Formats: sequence, C-alpha cells, structure tokens
Amino acid sequence: MSPEGKKLFNIIILGVSFMFIFTAFQSCGNIAQTVITNLNNTDFHGSGYTSMSIIYGVLSASNLISPSLVAIVGPQFSMVVSGVFYSLYIAVFIQPATWTFYTASVLIGIAAAVLWTAQGNCLTENSDENTIGRNSGIFWALLQFSLIFGNLYIYLAWQGKTHISESDRRTVFIALTVISLVGTVLFFLIRKTEDTKAPGDDDSTNEILGESSSARNKMMRAVAAFKRSITLSFTKEMLLLSVTTAYTGLVLTFFSGVYGTCIGAVNRFGSEEKSLIGLSGIFIGVGEILGGGIFGLLSKKSCSGRNPVVMLGILVHFIAFYLIFFNMPNDAPIAPMEGTDQVAYMIPSKEVAMLCSFLLGLGDSCFNTQLLSILGFLYSEDSAPAFAIFKFVQSICAAVAYFYSNYFLLQWQLLIMVLVGFFGTITFFTVEWGAAAALAARGSDYSSI
Repeated sequence: MSPEGKKLFNIIILGVSFMFIFTAFQSCGNIAQTVITNLNNTDFHGSGYTSMSIIYGVLSASNLISPSLVAIVGPQFSMVVSGVFYSLYIAVFIQPATWTFYTASVLIGIAAAVLWTAQGNCLTENSDENTIGRNSGIFWALLQFSLIFGNLYIYLAWQGKTHISESDRRTVFIALTVISLVGTVLFFLIRKTEDTKAPGDDDSTNEILGESSSARNKMMRAVAAFKRSITLSFTKEMLLLSVTTAYTGLVLTFFSGVYGTCIGAVNRFGSEEKSLIGLSGIFIGVGEILGGGIFGLLSKKSCSGRNPVVMLGILVHFIAFYLIFFNMPNDAPIAPMEGTDQVAYMIPSKEVAMLCSFLLGLGDSCFNTQLLSILGFLYSEDSAPAFAIFKFVQSICAAVAYFYSNYFLLQWQLLIMVLVGFFGTITFFTVEWGAAAALAARGSDYSSI
C-alpha cells in the first residue's frame, strides 16, 4: 500500500472507530436519565444529568493536561485506553451502583479529553495541507453516523415499551458495551506512517505533542503549549468567540440529554414514548450530517462568508425552541418515573417533536462548522491551543447546563439558550467582520475563507 493509501486507510479506521464508540456513548447519554428514573425506587440514587455534568466538568479541566499525557504514551495507545474507559462507563448501567456510576463519570471525563487530543494528533499525522479538508470531512461524516445507528437500535429495542425493565436495561447496555469495545479494538488497526514532512516543517499539533523520542522534551513542549493557550484565551477575538462556543455547549447538553428525556416523559405519546427517544436521536443525526455536508465539505464554494450560515443556524434553533415550548410539558425534563400527563400549549405531537430534533441537529452543525472554520482561519499558526480553548469553554458550559437541568423547568432552559444564542451570534458576527476587514486590508478575496 502506498504511503497516501495507508494514511487514507488510517483516517477511515479512525472515523469508523469513533463511530462505534460514540454510537454506544451517545445512545447511552440519550437514555441515561430515562433509565435512571426507572431505577430510583431501588438502592440506586444517581442522576444522569449530574453524571453528564461531572463528565463535562472533568473533561474541561483535563484538556489542560491531556496533551502531556498523549505526548508521553502516544496517540494510538491513548485512544485505546480512553476507549476502554468509555466501555466501562457504559457497562456500569448493566448493574448500576451510585458510587461506581459517579466514579466512572470522573474517569470518562479524563478519558474524553485524552481521546480527542489524540484524535487531533492522529488526524494531523495522516494529513497534509492538501488532504486535511478531505480527511476532516471523512472523519466528521463517519462520526455523525453514530447518531443514526445507535438511536435506531434504541428505537427498535424499545418499540412499544412504556416501562424499562431490568432485563430491557441489561440487554441494551450489554449490546452498547460490546459496540464500544469493537470501536476500541479497531484502533489497533491504525498503522504507523513515515514522517513525510520536509526538514523544518512544523505545525501547532506537533509543537504541542512533540516529535522527539524524549518524554521530557515532549513534556516541555506541552507546557509551552499550555502557556500559549492561556495567552490566546485573553485575546479579544477568542473572548468574543467564547460566547458563541458557550452556546454550542448549552445546545449540546440539550439535544444530547435533556430533549430525549423530555420526549420519554410525555405519557400522551403512549406506548411509543420510550422508543421515540431513539427516533429523536436519528433525526438529530440526519440534521447534523446534512448540515455538516453542506456547510463543512462545501464551505469553499461560499462567496459570502460565515455569517449567513450562523444566521441560518440561530433562526433554525429559535424555531425549534419555539415549537418545543408549545409542544412539550414544562415539567418534562424533571418528571418522575411515572412521566407527566401535563400539556403545554398544544396536544403533544410526535411529528412536531421529530421536526424539532432535526432542526436542533441542523442548527448545531451550522454553528460548529463555522466555529471550526473561523478558528482555523484566525489561528492557523496556533490551531491546537485555539481548539483546546474551544473545547474547554464548550465542556464547561455543557457541564453547567447538565447541572441546572436537574432543577430548571423546560421554559427556563429554553430561555437561557435563547439569550446566550442571541449574544453568541452577535459576537461571532463581530469577529467575522474583523476577519473580513483584515482580508480586505491585505487585498485578499473574502470568498477565499
């Protein structure tokens, strides 16, 4: 196999591995609170919202040390070990106990930071300036298919069930654990590639993770990268983009955990209420894949910049929030095991609920593709620290949102997202206009971004 063929093979294996792992993990996140609600009449007293809050809180803090860990043990082994911890977290639900549940939440938070740092390093090692766009698109598309497959399994497995029995729970989570382990094992198929960069060539990822065989030298590079991250975090552009990033963290929490719980709590959906959680995830995935394909892979054909895509994203989300407010009972996020019989401003509609799922995924892809694009454009020389800050802010806000989801009614959760989304859109526009002005001053074409 040629060197380029080997690199493409590695990218495909990377994407397929992540697809398997996140097929299991995202399905677990969507149904965790629903499953736990059915357990709270036992000795188990955990909360799915609290667990996800812990995961994202630890993840955000662990982003500060994950480059050092990956630098020492290497990206492939880092991903394998992280995948094992993902599988252990899912396996906890087979026979849950409160202490193992929260302990696993802490461990997977650390593992997630290491996994994504290693993923970025692996993607960079197997790409060059001519293939990085293609390879990123392949990886993104394969990853987002995890939303389809995992939730399709939940939809079929829980078809017609109004109560999740112990047998149902064990069957689902044993299957999800096996799926996650398959993805972890696939990391072993990634082949080492020869360094094809010319002498003196470098990139920000290599600066962070290092190319030297000396662990001490790699650690010194990681510390230097940490210092650069601190410096970048206080720049005007990064502070403005942090508001937009914060919004994506809140939305991530809502569509990956809260909204599925709301759907599963509506008794008026009848025998389909639990299986609709999986169907909702499928529609979110369709929206993500469609938006990622149009606004990610085809972004170079845009002649009007990023702002129109972000505007479309916020409008799509506002429509979704409006429909959810009218369609979902206000107490749905915190309903007891028996569910809720309340009605909002209309009789709950399955069709409207699935439309909102699609809109949530589509809007999320609008924001994320454009954030990744503008960060790569503004910080091409310091991309790794910039993306570390992006992940840090997003994870912190996701953790905060999972925490307040234990207590806030639906209307207040929607209001918070509307306010942060409005200001996040304005701050994104401000940074984008500055980027356009800088291009114009250099005599460059705006459509080239």
